[in-house]
Amino acid sequence: MASVLFVVSEEGYWGEECIDPLQTLSETDADIDVATPSGGPPVVDERSIDPENVGEETAERVKEAHENDQRLQNPMPIAKADPEMYDAVVFPGGHGTEWDVNQDRHARALLREIVEREDGGKAMVVCHAVGLLAFARDSDGGFLVAGRDVTGFPNEWEEGIVDDDDCMPDGRKLPYWVEDEVKAAGANWDAELDSDTSVTTDGDLITGRGPESSHAAAMALVEALGTTPPA
Repeated sequence: MASVLFVVSEEGYWGEECIDPLQTLSETDADIDVATPSGGPPVVDERSIDPENVGEETAERVKEAHENDQRLQNPMPIAKADPEMYDAVVFPGGHGTEWDVNQDRHARALLREIVEREDGGKAMVVCHAVGLLAFARDSDGGFLVAGRDVTGFPNEWEEGIVDDDDCMPDGRKLPYWVEDEVKAAGANWDAELDSDTSVTTDGDLITGRGPESSHAAAMALVEALGTTPPA
């Protein structure tokens, strides 16, 4: 049985990017835990449960899971997570990750220790959480993402969300753009903007572009782990 840790934002995770992979992996024989930066319950981005943005079905599915899944209601602090206990770590996206998960030293260490482990740990990183790769270092001090093929939330999409001062609709100033920072860290970036979905697997690292790619990324992780696939 595979053991998987989800690391979820307390500043605003994007619903589908967390709930779809969480439920997909729950349909396998994987054992799943949840962590947040402080150990408080994760916070869902309100835009990702707005039926006008995501449709009635997705909005209801996310809200139900967010409110009732006990794993989400009772997370551990990232600092308390032992990477040796997990075969994989999942970082769902959402703009909120830029203010907490991506800047968390324990999250970066967790990512590094899992993917560098000799027994082949896996990491799945989606959307804005891909920004974590711009700050994570390997054990030699180099950028963990240098030379790796990745996808993630593209600048072209960000342009349609923030204003000229890089402020979000809720007024928060976006600290950086994911594509810029990850490319600066040496990644081979391709968000495949002409494709409906974009998932890239480079060894132990699986990246997904955004909400519509989260299920495909989860299925790639299921395959990489060799767990029993969902029916």
